[in-house]
Amino acid sequence: MCGIIGIISSKEVSSRIVNSLKKLEYRGYDSAGIATLVDGNINEVKCEGRVDVLEKDISKFNLKGDIGIGHVRWATHGKPSKINAHPHSSDQVSVVHNGIIENSTILKKLLEKKGYVFKSQTDTEVIAHLVTDYLKKNSLKDTIIKVLKKLHGSFALGIIFKNKNDLMIGARRGSPLAVGYGPNENYLGSDSYALKSMTNKISYLDDGEFCIIKRDQIEFFEGNGIKINKKVMNLTKEELNYDKGDYKYFMEKEIDEQPSTINDCINEYVDKFNKQINIFNFPWKISSLKSIVLIGCGTAYHSCLVAKYWLEKNTNLDVSIDIASEFRYRKIRFKKDCLYVFVSQSGETADTYAALELCKKNKMKTCAIVNIVESSIARDSDLVLPIYCGQEIGVASTKAFLGQMLVLYILSLKISFDQKVITKKTYESKIKNLLTLSNSAKKTLKLDHKLLKIGKVFAEAKGCMFLGRGYSFPIALEGALKLKELAYVHAEGYPAGEMKHGPLALIEEGMPVVVIAPRDEHYLKTMSNMQEVIARGAKVLLITNKNKDEIISENIWEQIEVDKLNDELIPFLTTIPLQKLAFYSALEKGYDIDKPRNLAKSVTVE
Repeated sequence: MCGIIGIISSKEVSSRIVNSLKKLEYRGYDSAGIATLVDGNINEVKCEGRVDVLEKDISKFNLKGDIGIGHVRWATHGKPSKINAHPHSSDQVSVVHNGIIENSTILKKLLEKKGYVFKSQTDTEVIAHLVTDYLKKNSLKDTIIKVLKKLHGSFALGIIFKNKNDLMIGARRGSPLAVGYGPNENYLGSDSYALKSMTNKISYLDDGEFCIIKRDQIEFFEGNGIKINKKVMNLTKEELNYDKGDYKYFMEKEIDEQPSTINDCINEYVDKFNKQINIFNFPWKISSLKSIVLIGCGTAYHSCLVAKYWLEKNTNLDVSIDIASEFRYRKIRFKKDCLYVFVSQSGETADTYAALELCKKNKMKTCAIVNIVESSIARDSDLVLPIYCGQEIGVASTKAFLGQMLVLYILSLKISFDQKVITKKTYESKIKNLLTLSNSAKKTLKLDHKLLKIGKVFAEAKGCMFLGRGYSFPIALEGALKLKELAYVHAEGYPAGEMKHGPLALIEEGMPVVVIAPRDEHYLKTMSNMQEVIARGAKVLLITNKNKDEIISENIWEQIEVDKLNDELIPFLTTIPLQKLAFYSALEKGYDIDKPRNLAKSVTVE
């Protein structure tokens, strides 16, 4: 969850480390810190809070070294504070760390017996003292080998050493780590985004590997010290200076970019002229697939839930969904004719990657649906289907969710046609409908003037509910999640028909309830469920789609109508008002919309 950066150069590095930390801040913003070597000594500055605070503090200290490391923290061990901020240093080394050292308590006791004094509550400080201890009797390379063997858990490490201004160490197990190549300087970072402003040439460390980074070379090693060669990748061309433009918040901008996300994704996957899906790189015959398992966490999991309805309707596959964090803790009955699909915005989600590793170990067919094509999940999957939504900075996912759903829908159409479940005429008709989606999304974005007022009511609520049936149930879950993430309001999503089986007891006078009820096969039943909550005093916001008939209901507090589209495509439209609702609720409360408390964009710990 944390973000790390390291630079070794012939020029001063502190300002560039700070700039890189600003780009990594979406990974964590509980605290920040930097350490550089100045005249062979380790000088560090740390702070609780954001990188902006760190930047102000730096001016008071001499950090003008040509080698340094930096860190933004999402707290695991130890509360957010200056003393728990990284880097963690001894008299010999300074360390930044992303991950969790599971045996830190045991290691700490052993080191304390040797006289080492700990200042922080973090697991990372153990690494600094452990490296220091091994350096007394071992070479630097042997020290790293021995230390890595001692550490249990996950880590991405950046390490610098007193009186060694010619090198730094990078190491990885579980947590992602990239290294970058530059002219008379080199870099390490948690992800490529932090490095793109400095280089477009990178390599990725694989699990158990470490590297020795110098100004003019990078050497890579397996965990046992055997030297290896690494492939150098050229990063994909993306906008390097991604800014908010005329928007105050990245999230607001990213919500409004969703019509473009749709267009970009369709342009990559759909042959508009011939009305065909362009996924030609399947490593297997689609006809050989009998089942599919969709795996994700959080918002990505919700996109999988929506896709289950599409796949069950349009294909002959047996479809199941798994929460990534639970997948590998069950006895899985792997099947050779099953495709395992891993959905992750970052492509670095630790739980999802662990599920992928288990599938690879059992020689299963794997597919990644990701936004970052250079990510770990993408690199280790048999098939990669990017969502093409561009960089998403806001921690609460919006356009990436839509992109994930869109690729999953396109995949369902491809499989259904290749399996001859649907006719060519139906296939072409579905693609034709898909081509209208972007324009309908544009119209939906224009409805936000109503949501500004509605958001104030949800902001003041003690709790609220989101209800839906069929395709709309996962959208209800996602709407509730967005409100929790951004406005810190307790919100729950339920299948509308489940309310009478317990949750109805929570309804009280004035409680806001969102009912997602497009005019589909579930419409009339959902209307009945809506009346059940209205009868008990709920203030209902109805989200439906336009139709000639009037709403078959009374006593609705507020109503939002999106475009009338094919039922399969309605989830793309109904999710947009829910994103706006969460945004305006958080705005009303004055919260940091792009960086909600306790959260991070890329969840790289289990």
